[in-house]
Amino acid sequence: MSTVMSTVMRTAIARTIPEYLDQLRAALAGADKALVQDATYDAEEYLRSEWAEHPELDEAALLAGVAGSYGAPEEVAAIYRDTEVTVKQALRTPAPAPRTSPAGRFFGVLADPRAYASLLYMLLSLATGIFYFTWAVTGLSLTAGLAILIVGIPFAILFFASVRGLALVEGRLVETMLGERMPRRPLYADRGKPLLQRIAAMFTDPRTWSTLVYMLAMLPLGIVYFTVVVTALSLALGVAAIPFAQAFGGSAFQWDGVPILLPLWTAPLTIAAGLLLLVLVMHGARGVGRLHGALAKHLLVKSDG
Repeated sequence: MSTVMSTVMRTAIARTIPEYLDQLRAALAGADKALVQDATYDAEEYLRSEWAEHPELDEAALLAGVAGSYGAPEEVAAIYRDTEVTVKQALRTPAPAPRTSPAGRFFGVLADPRAYASLLYMLLSLATGIFYFTWAVTGLSLTAGLAILIVGIPFAILFFASVRGLALVEGRLVETMLGERMPRRPLYADRGKPLLQRIAAMFTDPRTWSTLVYMLAMLPLGIVYFTVVVTALSLALGVAAIPFAQAFGGSAFQWDGVPILLPLWTAPLTIAAGLLLLVLVMHGARGVGRLHGALAKHLLVKSDG
C-alpha cells in the first residue's frame, strides 16, 4: 500500500483516460514500442470496462479509485517491464551450448533453432507475399473505384481496418519465427473521441500507410527470399550428393552429352564443400531473419507506441 501511495504522490493523478494513457506511455519511455502498444491497449480496455460498470462516476473519480486497484501509471509500467523479462525467458528457444572456438561458432549455426525458423520464414514469405500484395492492390483499387459511390466509404473503412488486422497477424509470425518483439494487442485507439474522428485518425495514421508499404514490398521480398533459399539449398545439397550420385551410376557434369565423373578421391572434398555451403546458407538465413524482423518492426509498429 505504501508503494502505491508513494507512486501516486510522485505522479499527479490523471483526470481523464487519455491523460492516464499518456502518463503510462511516459512511464514506459525507452521500452520496446511493441510493449508500449500492448500496455496502452490493456489499460484502456480495463479503464473503459470499469467506466461501463460505474457510469455514475466521472473519469476523474474513476481514475482516483483505479490508482489503488489497477495501479498508477508508474506502477503499471514497472509491472509490464518485469513481466516482459519473465515472458522473454519463458518463450526463449533453447540456446545451443556456448562455443568459444571460431570453428564452433561457425558450425554452431546448425544447432540454432532461430536459423531454421528464419529459413522456414523465407520459404513461406512467397505465399504470404502473394497474399499481402493481392489484398493490398485489390483493396486499394476497389477503394479508389468505389469512392464515387456511397458504398465506397464503408468499404474503405473495412479495408483499412483489415490492413491493421493483417499487420497484427504478420507481427505474430515475425515474433514467433524471427524472434523480433512485436505487438500482441491491436493498436490503441482513443475511444473517447467521436467515431468520425477515430476513422479519420486511422486514415491519417502513418502506420496505416507504412503497413500497406510493407504488404506491397512483401511480394518482391518473398520472391527473392524463396528463390535464394531454394537455389542455395539445392546447390549445397547437390554438391554434397555428387559422390552418392556417382556411386549409383549418375554423373555430376556432362559435356556434349558425355558424363564427366569426378575421381573417387574428391568425394570427401565435395561432401565437405556441400556442408560448408549449407552452413553459409544457415548463417545467411539467420542474418536475413534479423534484418527482416527489424524492417517489420519499423513499418508495422507505431513509432510513439
